[in-house]
Amino acid sequence: MRYSDVETLRSLPPPRSFTGSALFVRTFDEGMALVEETARYLDGPGRDDARALSRKGAMLYAGESMRVTTRLMQAASWLLVQRAVHDGDMEPDQASSGRYRLGSKEICMGAASEDTEDLLPPALCDLLVRSESLYRRIARLDDVLFGRGRDTVPGAHLHWNRLEQVFGGE
Repeated sequence: MRYSDVETLRSLPPPRSFTGSALFVRTFDEGMALVEETARYLDGPGRDDARALSRKGAMLYAGESMRVTTRLMQAASWLLVQRAVHDGDMEPDQASSGRYRLGSKEICMGAASEDTEDLLPPALCDLLVRSESLYRRIARLDDVLFGRGRDTVPGAHLHWNRLEQVFGGE
């Protein structure tokens, strides 16, 4: 996510305006396409790739395929909730509750215990990198819209806002 995207989000009345933005549409489309691509790989060529691995590689494959699946399930769930807000099927304050926030961060953002590039098929490594990137971007969006990032303003704006609070702004 670019800095300008974050600034744009901060200027919108969250979260319903966000769900109508080009950023959301791009993220949604990318996330759903990655879910489909991963499912096709894991149900098809991934099975053959896993059979060709050493015992250690197969164990790592099992763990990392669960990690990529968890990341994408969490991302897809979050994206679908935001789309429900946009469609009017869910209220924005309901979507901001902990129940609908991005979860499983300890699993999804955790590093692999082994050097995956040496032991895992390149296709799975690629899916791992792309799913982590998507998950981290959605985590930042979640923070900006509903969490700690919502009240933080970078640089001089933060100091200006503090001065206005202390001395009163118009």
